[in-house]
Amino acid sequence: MTTQDWNVPTLLDHTVLRPDATKADVLRLCLEAKESGFVVIFVPPCYIDEAVAAVAGTNIRVGIPVGFPLGGHTTATKVAEAIEGVARGAKVLDMVINVSRLKSGDYDLVRSDMAEVVQATRGVEHKVILETCCLTREEKITACRLAVEAGMDYVKTSTGFSASGATVEDVRLMKETVAGRAKVKASGGIRDWKTTLAMLEAGADRIGTSASLAIMAEWSAAKRKG
Repeated sequence: MTTQDWNVPTLLDHTVLRPDATKADVLRLCLEAKESGFVVIFVPPCYIDEAVAAVAGTNIRVGIPVGFPLGGHTTATKVAEAIEGVARGAKVLDMVINVSRLKSGDYDLVRSDMAEVVQATRGVEHKVILETCCLTREEKITACRLAVEAGMDYVKTSTGFSASGATVEDVRLMKETVAGRAKVKASGGIRDWKTTLAMLEAGADRIGTSASLAIMAEWSAAKRKG
C-alpha cells in the first residue's frame, strides 16, 4: 500500500497517559481527536468521566488502560478496574499482561487473568499489552497464544513505560502468531510517519501514540508529495 492508501486518523489511538498529564491535557486530547478525525482516545482512568463528556455525540471511543503499567495487579483488581471503567463509559480496554507470571511459566493463571477481564466486560474492545521488550521470542509466541485463547481482540506490543517499545520484528512475529484470530496494535516509541508506516506494513492494525498530531502532519505532507 502507498501513503495515500492509509486512512491514518482512523488507525491511531490518540493517547495521553504520562503521569504528569493534567485535566487540561486530557481535554485538549479530546478536542484534537474531534478536529483530526481520530476514533479512539486513551486517557488515565481517573479522567474517564471528563473524556466521555467531552466527546459525547461523536463516534470517538474512549479507552483506558487496565493493570497499567506493570501488569502485576491481582485478577480481581484488574476486573474491578475494567468493570468500573466500562460503567463510566469506556469502550476500549488495554490490559497489561501479568509479565511476571508469564515468565514464571504460570500459563493457566495468565490466561485466566485475561479471560476474566474479557468475560466481565463483554461488549467492549479488549487488547492485551505484552511488554515485548521484557519477553523472549518464545514468551512472545506463548503470550499471543494465551491471549487468543482468552478471547482478546488485540495483542499489543508495549506500554511505552518500559525499556523500549514496538519493533517491526515483534509486530511481524505477533501478526504471524495470532494468524487472524486477533489483531495487532503497535505502541511505544512511535513518534513519526516513517515509523508508523513501517509498523503498518509489518502488519499492525492499530498504532498507539501520543505523537498523533506530528504523525498526521508528516503523513499529510507525504501525501501531497505523492
